Amino acid sequence: MGRDKNSFIAANRLDGDSRLLVSHIGDMLSICEKSCTPRFSGFLSEGELALAEEFLSYMGTEEYEFFGGYEGAMRRILCIYPEYMQPEHGDFQLRTIRFDSRGAGSLTHRDYLGSLMALGINRSQTGDILCDESGAYAVLSPSAAEMAVFGITKIGRVGVKTRYADGEALSREDKFSEITATVASLRLDCVISAAARVSREKAAALIRSGSVSVNHGITESVSENVAEGSVLSVRGCGRFILSEIGGSTKKDRIHITIKKFL
Repeated sequence: MGRDKNSFIAANRLDGDSRLLVSHIGDMLSICEKSCTPRFSGFLSEGELALAEEFLSYMGTEEYEFFGGYEGAMRRILCIYPEYMQPEHGDFQLRTIRFDSRGAGSLTHRDYLGSLMALGINRSQTGDILCDESGAYAVLSPSAAEMAVFGITKIGRVGVKTRYADGEALSREDKFSEITATVASLRLDCVISAAARVSREKAAALIRSGSVSVNHGITESVSENVAEGSVLSVRGCGRFILSEIGGSTKKDRIHITIKKFL
């Protein structure tokens, strides 16, 4: 069997959304090859980026690049390009906007994202949103940025000034809360139970339903061991890092420390 998107989908038993993503990237590859012009995706999540990279490696493709507006971006756009060119960051046609407000300290990532979604802007048009004490930066597609600049004057009950901020330096300053727990083992269901504060049975159900990713790749194996430093995402519960594995208790339970992204 030749290597194509259908063989990759079949070999990996992908779910509906993952199938659509692989099909889309497969179409991007075909169009790029036929037209000799670069093709760009929308913004992809960490899990989608991992799947895209796995598929492109499977296809033997090296002419691709991810970019999300700044170094270390979590949500990024995929560019597949012909052999004769190397894309510049400007080719990705991203815009950065800034929300400024004296009351911004009470606003969260969810508040900013909700205001963008209320305008009809979807996630594929939305990159990272970086919050600070006086507002937030958002990396968006050009059309989404225009809608936001002219359409958002209030977020929740807080008045904001929305402006273009292209060229301003962006960097991630992630904030965490800390969870300490003891677990029977480092199996994924045990660690997810501690991180998401749910029963082990509920954790196993989340894993089997495809709602959990480890290091940006979805897994359905409840018995997979989790290593120190692993990044865990649980749909509806948030993102976590297993930051430390400690010693054992007298009952042979393992001390762990988990950091939850705020």
